[in-house]
Amino acid sequence: MTSVARASRCDPGLIEAARSGDEKALVSLLSAAQPDVRRYAARNCRAADIDDAVQETLLLLYRRVGTLRAVTSFSAWLFAVARRACLRLLRMSADIPDSAADDVDARLALLRPEDLRIDLSRAIQSLPDHYREVILLRDIEELSIDEIASVLSLTRESVKARIHRARMLIREYLIRD
Repeated sequence: MTSVARASRCDPGLIEAARSGDEKALVSLLSAAQPDVRRYAARNCRAADIDDAVQETLLLLYRRVGTLRAVTSFSAWLFAVARRACLRLLRMSADIPDSAADDVDARLALLRPEDLRIDLSRAIQSLPDHYREVILLRDIEELSIDEIASVLSLTRESVKARIHRARMLIREYLIRD
């Protein structure tokens, strides 16, 4: 959670300049993002894959920073790239554990983005209204927990619980699909 908070503190002006093609801004952005990507990879990759995941993530940032639609989506995009790099490196390794959760993650990681988007949309539509509402506010509208609590007249704990339950239901939907 700390990594996400730090990455979101990257100067939006720096991200915008890098998106626009400023080479110095891009180098500065890569330098600023590297420690957060490394911390994320250290928590989510095998120890042997950390450096490779960081390198792949930063290389993709270098190549695709101009394709970002919004500066506010930078940290989410960056950590999604790092997560996919960790999963890909795990699949490539010879000693992949045969647990069901790892199989599901690997299967989901192999889906084309269009297919995953469709499946995710269907999963969200299958949610009961009160869960769908919090997921849309949190993950699509990108409101904070406090903002969602205020909008829906709920406590922070209720919002967190609903988001957690909604994500679990989405995961279950995607697993059985």
